[in-house]
Amino acid sequence: MPFMRGKGALRRTKEFLEKGEILLNEDIKVLLFGYTPLLKKYPHHTGLTRFIFWHLPQLKYKNPKVEMYTFKNMTPTPWIKAFLKDDSHLVIDCDSRSREDIHSHVKKVLGKSEAELLEEIQLEESRFHNPALFGFQFDRQCICEVPGQVPCPGWELFPKEMTGKYKKAQWEASRENE
Repeated sequence: MPFMRGKGALRRTKEFLEKGEILLNEDIKVLLFGYTPLLKKYPHHTGLTRFIFWHLPQLKYKNPKVEMYTFKNMTPTPWIKAFLKDDSHLVIDCDSRSREDIHSHVKKVLGKSEAELLEEIQLEESRFHNPALFGFQFDRQCICEVPGQVPCPGWELFPKEMTGKYKKAQWEASRENE
Protein backbone atom coordinates (compact mmCIF):
# COMPACT_ATOMS: atom_id res chain seq x y z
CA MET A 1 0.00 0.00 0.00
CA PRO A 2 1.48 3.36 -0.96
CA PHE A 3 0.36 5.24 2.18
CA MET A 4 2.40 2.85 4.33
CA ARG A 5 5.65 4.01 2.77
CA GLY A 6 7.73 6.82 4.14
CA LYS A 7 9.11 7.86 7.49
CA GLY A 8 6.86 6.62 10.30
CA ALA A 9 3.91 5.58 8.13
CA LEU A 10 2.45 3.57 11.01
CA ARG A 11 1.82 6.86 12.85
CA ARG A 12 -0.63 7.91 10.14
CA THR A 13 -3.04 5.00 10.64
CA LYS A 14 -6.29 5.60 12.51
CA GLU A 15 -5.80 2.52 14.70
CA PHE A 16 -2.47 3.87 15.95
CA LEU A 17 -3.92 7.33 16.66
CA GLU A 18 -6.85 5.87 18.62
CA LYS A 19 -4.49 3.90 20.88
CA GLY A 20 -3.25 7.10 22.52
CA GLU A 21 -3.57 6.90 26.29
CA ILE A 22 -3.19 10.55 27.27
CA LEU A 23 -6.34 12.66 27.53
CA LEU A 24 -5.33 16.10 28.78
CA ASN A 25 -7.18 18.02 31.48
CA GLU A 26 -9.76 20.58 30.39
CA ASP A 27 -7.76 23.50 31.82
CA ILE A 28 -4.77 22.93 29.48
CA LYS A 29 -4.95 25.22 26.45
CA VAL A 30 -1.46 25.17 24.86
CA LEU A 31 1.44 22.69 24.91
CA LEU A 32 4.93 23.69 23.77
CA PHE A 33 7.78 21.26 23.13
CA GLY A 34 11.38 22.48 22.96
CA TYR A 35 14.04 20.04 21.78
CA THR A 36 16.89 19.46 19.35
CA PRO A 37 16.45 16.46 17.02
CA LEU A 38 20.21 16.06 16.35
CA LEU A 39 20.64 12.94 18.48
CA LYS A 40 24.37 12.44 17.90
CA LYS A 41 25.23 15.96 19.00
CA TYR A 42 22.64 16.17 21.80
CA PRO A 43 22.04 12.66 23.26
CA HIS A 44 20.10 14.04 26.26
CA HIS A 45 17.30 15.10 23.85
CA THR A 46 16.71 11.51 22.69
CA GLY A 47 13.74 10.80 24.99
CA LEU A 48 11.74 13.89 24.07
CA THR A 49 12.60 13.51 20.36
CA ARG A 50 11.23 9.97 20.37
CA PHE A 51 8.24 11.03 22.50
CA ILE A 52 7.35 13.66 19.90
CA PHE A 53 7.85 11.21 17.04
CA TRP A 54 5.62 8.50 18.53
CA HIS A 55 3.16 10.22 20.88
CA LEU A 56 2.57 13.74 19.54
CA PRO A 57 0.25 12.55 16.72
CA GLN A 58 -1.78 10.60 19.29
CA LEU A 59 -1.91 13.61 21.60
CA LYS A 60 -3.15 15.82 18.77
CA TYR A 61 -5.76 13.24 17.74
CA LYS A 62 -7.11 12.67 21.26
CA ASN A 63 -7.03 16.37 22.28
CA PRO A 64 -8.21 18.45 19.31
CA LYS A 65 -8.95 21.56 21.40
CA VAL A 66 -5.38 21.89 22.68
CA GLU A 67 -2.86 23.81 20.60
CA MET A 68 0.51 22.06 20.30
CA TYR A 69 3.72 23.61 18.98
CA THR A 70 7.23 22.23 18.63
CA PHE A 71 10.36 24.37 18.77
CA LYS A 72 13.34 22.64 17.17
CA ASN A 73 17.00 23.61 17.57
CA MET A 74 16.22 26.52 19.89
CA THR A 75 17.14 25.22 23.34
CA PRO A 76 20.06 23.40 24.98
CA THR A 77 17.76 21.41 27.27
CA PRO A 78 14.54 19.59 26.29
CA TRP A 79 11.31 20.71 27.94
CA ILE A 80 7.52 20.64 27.74
CA LYS A 81 5.57 23.74 28.73
CA ALA A 82 1.83 23.71 29.39
CA PHE A 83 -0.23 26.91 29.52
CA LEU A 84 -3.38 26.68 31.61
CA LYS A 85 -6.74 28.49 31.53
CA ASP A 86 -5.90 30.68 34.51
CA ASP A 87 -2.87 32.24 32.75
CA SER A 88 -0.38 30.13 34.66
CA HIS A 89 2.07 27.68 33.13
CA LEU A 90 3.85 24.46 34.02
CA VAL A 91 7.28 23.40 32.76
CA ILE A 92 8.38 19.75 32.60
CA ASP A 93 12.13 19.18 32.33
CA CYS A 94 12.87 16.25 30.01
CA ASP A 95 16.67 16.28 30.17
CA SER A 96 18.11 12.74 29.79
CA ARG A 97 14.73 11.05 30.31
CA SER A 98 13.47 8.10 28.29
CA ARG A 99 10.40 8.21 26.07
CA GLU A 100 8.45 5.93 28.43
CA ASP A 101 9.39 8.03 31.46
CA ILE A 102 8.24 11.23 29.75
CA HIS A 103 5.01 9.51 28.64
CA SER A 104 4.15 8.31 32.15
CA HIS A 105 5.05 11.69 33.70
CA VAL A 106 2.94 13.68 31.22
CA LYS A 107 0.05 11.25 31.71
CA LYS A 108 0.26 11.63 35.49
CA VAL A 109 0.75 15.41 35.63
CA LEU A 110 -1.21 16.76 32.64
CA GLY A 111 -3.64 13.92 31.93
CA LYS A 112 -7.02 13.14 33.38
CA SER A 113 -7.17 10.75 36.31
CA GLU A 114 -8.67 7.27 36.06
CA ALA A 115 -11.71 8.40 38.06
CA GLU A 116 -12.39 11.26 35.62
CA LEU A 117 -12.04 8.93 32.64
CA LEU A 118 -14.44 6.36 34.14
CA GLU A 119 -16.94 9.12 34.94
CA GLU A 120 -16.80 10.40 31.34
CA ILE A 121 -17.27 6.88 29.94
CA GLN A 122 -20.29 6.27 32.19
CA LEU A 123 -21.79 9.63 31.26
CA GLU A 124 -21.33 8.89 27.54
CA GLU A 125 -22.88 5.43 27.89
CA SER A 126 -25.84 6.75 29.85
CA ARG A 127 -26.40 9.44 27.23
CA PHE A 128 -26.80 6.88 24.46
CA HIS A 129 -29.13 4.60 26.45
CA ASN A 130 -31.69 7.24 27.34
CA PRO A 131 -34.97 6.01 25.78
CA ALA A 132 -36.29 9.56 25.38
CA LEU A 133 -33.63 10.41 22.77
CA PHE A 134 -33.94 9.51 19.12
CA GLY A 135 -31.89 10.04 15.99
CA PHE A 136 -29.29 8.21 13.94
CA GLN A 137 -26.79 7.80 16.80
CA PHE A 138 -29.36 6.57 19.34
CA ASP A 139 -31.43 3.38 19.77
CA ARG A 140 -34.43 4.77 17.87
CA GLN A 141 -34.20 6.73 14.65
CA CYS A 142 -37.67 8.28 14.80
CA ILE A 143 -40.26 9.13 17.45
CA CYS A 144 -42.76 6.98 15.57
CA GLU A 145 -40.92 3.87 16.80
CA VAL A 146 -42.01 4.59 20.38
CA PRO A 147 -45.20 2.71 21.29
CA GLY A 148 -48.23 5.00 21.49
CA GLN A 149 -46.88 7.63 19.10
CA VAL A 150 -48.36 8.58 15.75
CA PRO A 151 -46.77 6.56 12.94
CA CYS A 152 -44.79 8.25 10.18
CA PRO A 153 -46.96 9.24 7.19
CA GLY A 154 -44.47 7.50 4.92
CA TRP A 155 -45.45 4.14 6.39
CA GLU A 156 -49.10 4.65 7.22
CA LEU A 157 -51.54 7.34 6.06
CA PHE A 158 -52.97 9.68 8.66
CA PRO A 159 -56.73 9.83 9.20
CA LYS A 160 -58.30 12.78 7.39
CA GLU A 161 -59.03 14.55 10.67
CA MET A 162 -55.30 14.75 11.49
CA THR A 163 -54.16 16.39 8.25
CA GLY A 164 -53.72 20.11 7.83
CA LYS A 165 -55.46 20.19 4.44
CA TYR A 166 -58.63 18.70 5.93
CA LYS A 167 -58.64 21.12 8.86
CA LYS A 168 -58.11 24.09 6.54
CA ALA A 169 -60.92 22.94 4.22
CA GLN A 170 -63.25 22.57 7.21
CA TRP A 171 -62.37 26.04 8.45
CA GLU A 172 -62.94 27.59 5.00
CA ALA A 173 -66.24 25.74 4.67
CA SER A 174 -67.43 27.07 8.02
CA ARG A 175 -66.49 30.65 6.95
CA GLU A 176 -68.43 30.30 3.67
CA ASN A 177 -71.57 29.18 5.52
CA GLU A 178 -71.56 32.27 7.69
